[in-house]
Amino acid sequence: MSESNKKPIRVLVVDDNEDAATSLAFLLGAWGYEVETSFDGSSALKMAEQFHPDACILDISMPGMDGYELARRLRAKSHDHQPVLATVTAFGDNAHLDKAADAGFDLHFTKPANAFEVADQLAGCLNASEHN
Repeated sequence: MSESNKKPIRVLVVDDNEDAATSLAFLLGAWGYEVETSFDGSSALKMAEQFHPDACILDISMPGMDGYELARRLRAKSHDHQPVLATVTAFGDNAHLDKAADAGFDLHFTKPANAFEVADQLAGCLNASEHN
């Protein structure tokens, strides 16, 4: 498949801070990703069913369903295609990292996350999973 025919990588950004979600989505979109945003866990689950993201970037502290629960549900619903899951959160301690790993996250970024680093790490993770 030629580079020009390659499907864009689909990313779902979920954060109850709408400014943070839309800013990250805008940057990822400018770099060629196909991006959708959601601002809570339950709407993110519905969006994921329709959008079929290759990667999901999730905040942890959200009202209702937190990012850990959302990650577990996304993993459970994605039998045929497991998206790369990344957390972008203010939490950076070992307890969070353990909970994030248990919930199925592949990547962790501490807020304020560098959008270039997020995009670079996502691309690396997606390229590695493509070749496995």
